[in-house]
Amino acid sequence: MGVLSAGVLLVAGAGWVCARLGGNIATFGAGGVSGDRPTSAAGQNVLVIGSDSRAGGNRSLGGGTGAVGRSDTTLLLHVYADQRHAVGVSVPRDALVDIPPCRLPDGRWSAPQQSVMFNSAFAVGLTASGNPACTQNTLEKLTGLRVDHTVVVEFEGFAAMTSALGGVPVCVPIDVYEKDLNPNRASRGRLLFRKGPQTVSGQKALDYVRLRHGIGDGSDIGRMKRQQAFLAGLIKKVKAQGFNPATLLSLADAATRSLTVDPGLGSAHKLLAFALSMKDINLHDITFVTAPWRYQSTRVALVHPAVDALWTALRTDHRLDSNGYETDDKAPSAAGPARSAAGAGINVAVYNGTTTPGLASRAAATLKTSGFTVTGTANARTPDHTTTVIEYGPGARPQATTVARLFAESRLRAVSRSGLTVILGRDYARRSPPTPAAEIGDRGRSADDNPCSNLSYG
Repeated sequence: MGVLSAGVLLVAGAGWVCARLGGNIATFGAGGVSGDRPTSAAGQNVLVIGSDSRAGGNRSLGGGTGAVGRSDTTLLLHVYADQRHAVGVSVPRDALVDIPPCRLPDGRWSAPQQSVMFNSAFAVGLTASGNPACTQNTLEKLTGLRVDHTVVVEFEGFAAMTSALGGVPVCVPIDVYEKDLNPNRASRGRLLFRKGPQTVSGQKALDYVRLRHGIGDGSDIGRMKRQQAFLAGLIKKVKAQGFNPATLLSLADAATRSLTVDPGLGSAHKLLAFALSMKDINLHDITFVTAPWRYQSTRVALVHPAVDALWTALRTDHRLDSNGYETDDKAPSAAGPARSAAGAGINVAVYNGTTTPGLASRAAATLKTSGFTVTGTANARTPDHTTTVIEYGPGARPQATTVARLFAESRLRAVSRSGLTVILGRDYARRSPPTPAAEIGDRGRSADDNPCSNLSYG
């Protein structure tokens, strides 16, 4: 969302626009930023926080209760020093981290907290506006990266931006009903989204980025994948708009009204200067990845040393591809172990044929670390598969045999359709530990990827 706002201001770069919009932008005080910070390094780091506070005009747009600001979406945007590449790293909201002392509304500082959910940092102090400085302090402690700017986007402003933009193109992997958005409903309710490509704005855009249940394993990890795809579609739309005077002012007005920023971005001119620093970045050179993770009971643990390698890559301004790997083939992966060439050139789809959440993504990550290309993950039609089956089309038995080496006791099955498919059974669920290191290989995306690919987890 912060990338959109920067892009909007790039489009709305005329001085008269800056003058008219300067009064829209709210800032948070710098007094809460820690005095013990990492040193600056190459490139720029921008922390983007999506606040789901129900205070004020946000109340009618959200499905929750309470006025305390919460952050269910956090993205660290690293703009490389060459100003031609950028990567957005999603940090799972449920990731267990240490929160350093943070300033409270009365000026006192909170006690440090150990192994608590990452998104709880924004709620320290229990205010409607949240505590972006605390989230910034926590991210800096976690990553060793100095955050140059922090941007908070709320429901109401986000909805207004998407409407002013004329909608954002997205893709939905399955039909989605009201119960998928609100699992407390007694019935599935009306159809909200029909499967396939579509354009969303306003409330529909909010519903899309908030949607979690009913798709894949219903986790926040899958929701982050769809949020990354949404941001990609949004960036495409902003670039496509160009200097369109018909939407220029309303779009820029909505963007600036939606933001709370650090003092370093506290004017339209400052936001414009930041936007100009990204004007030469092509869609293919904007990538999105997720910090390496694994499940830890009902929460998420960041996986070491993989996540440390990711932070190191960003601190040293090393570029990543859309899978989270450094672009230098000789470099170790920033999001997992080095990839083997055993599966090079072999495409395979993975389906979870059990009731074990996340099994397809575990298997997909294992395949990817062996060099296979995973074309998609999803749940099988039924969850009652006992044995893992590898289906192969005409002429593909040798490739199926190669895949089978990763799945002990699996069976091969010839089918009439082309391609390779792995349908996971309970045998794989028994052998696969609940939190395998291979899970860290979650595939990312670039801003020009197919909007209908890689939209879920599990």
